[in-house]
Amino acid sequence: MRAVLTWRDKVEQCIYDLAFKPDGTQLILAAGNRLLVYDTSDGTLLQPLKGHKDTVYCVAYAKDGKRFASGSADKSIIIWTSKLEGILKYTHNDSIQCVSYNPVTHQLASCSSSDFGLWSPEQKSVSKHKSSSKITCCSWTNDGQYLALGMSNGVISIRNKNGEEKVKIERPGGSLSPIWSICWNPSREEHNDILAVADWGQKLSFYQLSGKQIGKDRPLNFDPCCISYFTKGEYILVGGSDKQVSLFTKDGVRLGTVGEQNSWVWTCRVKPDSNYVVVGCQDGTISFYQLIFSTVHGLYKDRYAYRDSMTDVIVQHLITEQKVRIKCRELVKKIAIYKNRLAIQLPEKILIYELYSDDSADMHYRVKEKIVKKFECNLLVVCADHIILCQEKRLQCLSFSGVKEREWQMESLIRYIKVIGGPAGREGLLVGLKNGQILKIFVDNLFAIVLLKQATAVRCLDMSASRNKLAVVDENDTCLVYDIHTKELLFQEPNANSVAWNTQCEDMLCFSGGGYLNIKASTFPVHQQKLQGFVVGYNGSKIFCLHVFSMSAVEVPQSAPMYQYLDRKMFREAYQIACLGVTDTDWRELAMEALEGLEFETAKKAFTRVQDLRYLELISSIEERKKRGETSNDLFLADVFSYQGKFHEAAKLYRRSGHENLALNMYTDLCMFEYAKDFLGSGDPKETKMLITKQADWARNINEPKAAVEMYISAGEHAKAIEISGSHGWVDMLIDIARKLDKAEREPLLMCARYFKKLDSPGYAAETYLKVGDLKSLVQLYVDTKRWDEAFALGEKHPEFKDDIYVPYAQWLAENDRFEEAQKAFHKAGRQGEAVRVLEQLTHNAVVESRFNDAAYYYWMLSMQCLDMAQADPAQKDVMLDKFHHFQHLAELYHGYQTIHRYTEEPFSFDLPETLFNISKFLLHSLTKATPLGISKVNTLFTLAKQSKALGAYKLARHAYDKLRGLQIPARIQKSIELGTLTIRSKPFHDSEELVPLCYRCSTNNPLLNNLGNVCINCRQPFIFSASSYEVLHLVEFYLEEGITDEEAVALIDLEAPRHKRESKWQEIASNNSQTLRLDETMDSIGNDDPFTAKLSFEQGSSEFVPVVVNRSVLRSMSRRDVLIKRWPPPLQWQYFRSLLPDASITMCPSCFQMFHSEDYELLVLQHACCPYCRRRIDDPGP
Repeated sequence: MRAVLTWRDKVEQCIYDLAFKPDGTQLILAAGNRLLVYDTSDGTLLQPLKGHKDTVYCVAYAKDGKRFASGSADKSIIIWTSKLEGILKYTHNDSIQCVSYNPVTHQLASCSSSDFGLWSPEQKSVSKHKSSSKITCCSWTNDGQYLALGMSNGVISIRNKNGEEKVKIERPGGSLSPIWSICWNPSREEHNDILAVADWGQKLSFYQLSGKQIGKDRPLNFDPCCISYFTKGEYILVGGSDKQVSLFTKDGVRLGTVGEQNSWVWTCRVKPDSNYVVVGCQDGTISFYQLIFSTVHGLYKDRYAYRDSMTDVIVQHLITEQKVRIKCRELVKKIAIYKNRLAIQLPEKILIYELYSDDSADMHYRVKEKIVKKFECNLLVVCADHIILCQEKRLQCLSFSGVKEREWQMESLIRYIKVIGGPAGREGLLVGLKNGQILKIFVDNLFAIVLLKQATAVRCLDMSASRNKLAVVDENDTCLVYDIHTKELLFQEPNANSVAWNTQCEDMLCFSGGGYLNIKASTFPVHQQKLQGFVVGYNGSKIFCLHVFSMSAVEVPQSAPMYQYLDRKMFREAYQIACLGVTDTDWRELAMEALEGLEFETAKKAFTRVQDLRYLELISSIEERKKRGETSNDLFLADVFSYQGKFHEAAKLYRRSGHENLALNMYTDLCMFEYAKDFLGSGDPKETKMLITKQADWARNINEPKAAVEMYISAGEHAKAIEISGSHGWVDMLIDIARKLDKAEREPLLMCARYFKKLDSPGYAAETYLKVGDLKSLVQLYVDTKRWDEAFALGEKHPEFKDDIYVPYAQWLAENDRFEEAQKAFHKAGRQGEAVRVLEQLTHNAVVESRFNDAAYYYWMLSMQCLDMAQADPAQKDVMLDKFHHFQHLAELYHGYQTIHRYTEEPFSFDLPETLFNISKFLLHSLTKATPLGISKVNTLFTLAKQSKALGAYKLARHAYDKLRGLQIPARIQKSIELGTLTIRSKPFHDSEELVPLCYRCSTNNPLLNNLGNVCINCRQPFIFSASSYEVLHLVEFYLEEGITDEEAVALIDLEAPRHKRESKWQEIASNNSQTLRLDETMDSIGNDDPFTAKLSFEQGSSEFVPVVVNRSVLRSMSRRDVLIKRWPPPLQWQYFRSLLPDASITMCPSCFQMFHSEDYELLVLQHACCPYCRRRIDDPGP
């Protein structure tokens, strides 16, 4: 650090205080009873200001630059504007000692010997506060919240903006050490407010806002009169009785003298935001200095050490950007760095540091040695075991213990010195002298070696990595490069201020000058780019540049020199340059150039660097082919060109090397079909077809399916055309393809049909299947599309597909809740098991849902299914016949119970009491064993009881009510049954004779309550009931004598043999729906000569049923009109019934063989348009 006097002036009076305008353009001095305004740039006195009547002691400028204030011994304060006009004046009771503006609110604090006042532009009056002692100095904190007052009794009082004391600091010296100057550190980076205090106890101290002292008192050895901080708070100026201004660090470490004066220094200030200092003295001298802080630094490879804040050393790793700070707490004079050593020269000693470890990234230093001795030197160099001091013409080599080991005396001034490496203790130094000599000195050798001598003085030196070349920058800014061995000047370049060789490449150096960076490789022209500063190192692709005070590592791509080598096809040298640091694009360019030059080794390394696997595979394949004996460079180069996208050049080389097929493959792979056709010309048609197929593949891949289809068709690739058309839903295109295809091309046609089916065009699919003749697929199509009519029509023509049609049809019907039709379809398909299962499920559902008519119908159908199965499978005959009879019985029960259920559950009944009576009696006699699901015995007995009572069968009614008492009665009919039970007891204990059933075989009147069930108690002949009114019909079943077949019996009955004494005439009406016997004339009765009547006799008292068996003569005597035949299919036998009252017409359904009174049957058929039992429609043909 050195101070340069910029200007000086002298006035007659003592200068007690001064202040800078915040922008630094003007300086206000308190000189005598005047204020002097100076221009800071050249020291011109702009204007004296008169307003005070006595000596002006203090002056202060507001931070906003709008006004300043002055205080005088005349007890007054004058406030001036920046235009140098006085605008306000106020007074205290004593002389004014100091003034200070609040940096935020611009409140003015003015202090006198006995009090202090606070004034602000907003206030009309000044608020004053008494002081116990004389106030000598004052200072506001940065945030303007607190005001510190220094007093002559050694006390510091810290007040808030309202003047209230918050902290009181009492110094040990008391009134013997009056506080003479205080100042708050203006730095914004400090976490705490720090107050610097200078007292006449000749000490410098620092305090926090809380009053706590920071560190110890620093002795000054003079009486301080003024203290002030630099703008950023990094340094402190102190002046006083020692007639000079001293520069201190912010921690109180003395750095040096700014300027020596002839009298006491009363005031000193730093120009805002600059390194200019102004000093005011007792004798009226004003001195304006510029402080120049010289750069103290050292560099070795990628480590840069420099001085910071005059007392610290920062070591920066230029690659990793890591920094470490070493605090010396003394002025750092010189710095030297080498490998793991760091030397720092302080005023009274030299410290030698070393790294903790050998790690190249380690930044932790520790003190190795201390040389406690004062040295004066121009340059300092450190080696592994020595330090080198340069003093004008002399070099001294000292050990780390401070012992001088060697000394070299030069002919001229030493201008440049640099350690160029070597073994520890034997390092080499490169020395440049003012007379142009360049020497090499070894630390362990007393004799210097002259490398060469040039005419001009040396400014900068560097030696290449291999020690073969020397670069020199002389005082004429010329860079000269010599061969060390031959002393020959290799080349020279102008405009250089510093030079550095690349430590990793022998032939590369860089030099800076004139705002440019110059990079030179070998003897090629220089490559320039803009750069401010000095080049101090060149490592790989990084250039270390010192600009003003900062060192930076500039990443410089080595592109220019690399391309210079590439232009001369020097691929290996270019690769070496690229390794120093080029962009990926440059690497790729190097790789391509080397590949085209068939320099595969370099190309492989370069492609590996950019991680381009494609080209690495190409190089690998070429090397393999070379090993196998291929030598055609044209072919290799063609492959390279094709990889680079130079397809036409590649094609020419392929053709030249006789590999046209490779060119064709290249074009087709790249979808350059037009080029491929041009290349092919009018060649082989097979090749052309292959080309079209590939073009179609490409069209398909780039989402041009229509074009692809047309190309595939023209190339004969029908399957691919169909696949694309189908996947895009182009039915029209598929139709064209399918119709053009020959029926022998089965696979493509079936493919078309599948797509038609998928695209909901079953008509076209059917057409295609017919063309191929695939009837099974056609059937499947009809089934899948539910086109049952076409399926049935096809099934008629081809019965082998019957199962394939009817089974899915039945399943579809079942899925759509059309179970009856589904059952029929299963039956038709021969799937008896499925048919029976469907019927059983239907029956169960009908019973659960109380649809007893449906249940009866389904049970009847089940019985008929069982009969079919018994007929089809003799092995199951007995089981199926048992089921047949069981289901027939259940059908009759449910058919009857429907009426009972309707009567008990619905509010109105349309059935006659006699019908309800007969049905309930029939059910009661039938339900002797287990009661089927859904049939309620309670409902049956309840109906029987009510109807018996209504018809006069009181005995039966009483029996029914008694039975009901043993059953669980629903609440809804509980009262009705209880009332009926009571009222029936008032009735006679017998049944009406009219209700008693008559057996038409033995003419016995049967009781209403028959323990045997629905058979005669006398002859055991089963009663035949009407399926509608459930009255006993006048029919007697008879059986054929053994040996008589059904056909013979029918023939005998049809003979209609004449009978004696028969005057009546019966008319038979036969139709598809029924057989009816109708009496046209009245007749008396059947004569006693009827052979059948004779057969009705039986043995009285027998408990066994004796059936009526007739022979041929009896059959011959019968009239066809009197006989009803149930023509059961095998294995059942036909049943024959003879009407004993021909005048009462009976009709039998030809399908279910149920008997009805003819009038009832006709009425029911009219109501339902079908048989009420089996639901056979009247328009259906007979069985």
